[in-house]
Amino acid sequence: MKILVADKISPIGIEFLKQQPGFEVVVAWDAIADWKAAPEQVKSLIGDVDGVAVRSETKISSEIIAAAPKLKVVGRAGVGVDNIDIEAATERGIIVMNTPGGNTIATAELTFTHMLSGTRPIAQACASMKAGRWDRKLYSGYELNGKTLGVCGLGRIGAEVAKRAIAFNMTVLAFDPYLTQSRADALGIKKVELDEVFTQSDYITVHMPLTADTKHMIDEAAFAKMKDGVRVFNVARGGIIKESALIEAVKSGKVAAAGLDVYEGEPLAEDSELRSLDKVVLTPHLGASTKEAQESVGVEIAHQIAEALSGGMVRNAINMPSVDAKSLEVLKPYLDLGQALGSFVQQLAPPEVLKLRVTYTGKMNSLDTLPLDRAVLRGFLAKISDHVNDVNVPKKLKELGIELETIKSNQEAEYTELVEVQAVCADGKTRTASGTLIGKSPRIVAIDGHRVEVNTKGILLVFKNKDVPGIVGFLGTELGKDGVNIANMSMSRDSGEGWAISVFELDSVPSEKAQAEIIKHEAILKFRIIEL
Repeated sequence: MKILVADKISPIGIEFLKQQPGFEVVVAWDAIADWKAAPEQVKSLIGDVDGVAVRSETKISSEIIAAAPKLKVVGRAGVGVDNIDIEAATERGIIVMNTPGGNTIATAELTFTHMLSGTRPIAQACASMKAGRWDRKLYSGYELNGKTLGVCGLGRIGAEVAKRAIAFNMTVLAFDPYLTQSRADALGIKKVELDEVFTQSDYITVHMPLTADTKHMIDEAAFAKMKDGVRVFNVARGGIIKESALIEAVKSGKVAAAGLDVYEGEPLAEDSELRSLDKVVLTPHLGASTKEAQESVGVEIAHQIAEALSGGMVRNAINMPSVDAKSLEVLKPYLDLGQALGSFVQQLAPPEVLKLRVTYTGKMNSLDTLPLDRAVLRGFLAKISDHVNDVNVPKKLKELGIELETIKSNQEAEYTELVEVQAVCADGKTRTASGTLIGKSPRIVAIDGHRVEVNTKGILLVFKNKDVPGIVGFLGTELGKDGVNIANMSMSRDSGEGWAISVFELDSVPSEKAQAEIIKHEAILKFRIIEL
């Protein structure tokens, strides 16, 4: 497999990739050093590449993705993935992953550096000293002690900033839609709404991704709600703070100091008015620029790319569920079961399916079932869509007009753990298969409510027949004449209705002639050949 290292990452990470059996590593950051010409240069290098490692410089656009038919993994050594077209990658089934933990401390410490610089004007005092002046009175400052810090976004970095603020005896208010009260209590912070951050904080710092909801989250209206003399900092993503609004707020005195490491356009324009504001400290996107952080994210992304391309664990994926090694060990047999059930139901049901309903019962409710959902979809789509994987199955299902419904049920069941996959068909009928683990082996244990026990690998002859003598003998004779061996069988009778559901596990697929003879039998209503 071929891996393109498009941006400069840790030499240790590169050496690790080179040592992996079957990997060819192309180090190309010198070849694409002219970033204005980079798209064409990247296109010329990426045509036969299986994986690519980037930082923030190389843009993996839809055009680049289209030029890379073999591409399977894009690894971002860092947090932000603004330079990667996630939608185009997902459409193609390309895994996009980042390293959210590798630069956490570096970014948190830079945030605090900006906060301290906005409290004690060190940068301005240094410039004055080097200009030959001694302006002690001009550069007096304030203290963090006793002040209120509003943190927008309590992920890894926001939490580390909060810890440091508490150590400085600050009160910390936190806004994050996903922050639980128990986590806020554990961190010793107060969970609030965004408006309370604006109105109550002496300092405000943002640690959120740039999305449609967070773009210009801090704008003219937000500044109007803030205290006079507030101090504002952004070491997250450019565009969360509206720069034109910040400039006016600084000039008016509403904002006493600000610190920015990221910008709406990078590099920051030479004529940007931000450069002329003495109360604004600017750094050129240095959040992850420490020796330790760069070493960490470079090594981490190299390991992640190697694992993903080798069929191992996928970690820190942006566009699919990620599973850690311990959870993967627990989930693995369930993933196999889910994929088999999805495939079984797709082959059992008519072509027009409106909805897939996946129900988890018993011990399954304690597991992270999102990876299991993807496994079911992967099985369901495998024979009806090309290039299916965990990345693109939700999108492909949606394109087919099929809705996915997942349920965690507390109802009592015959098994301590059960997965049920049901196809709701256009004719209003449903086709259902249920499965569990017997020991550590996945088994299909019910078909349309009929109890069976069937392996989840192999060729299955599934049929509905009148519950009359001679069916097994007839099928044994016909399959024998066709040279097809029966490996196992499972049968289930309808109570009082005179029908049975039967499943024969076969060593090979019966010929068309044999299938024609089977369906001719007056007691056999219908059958399916299902290959798992």
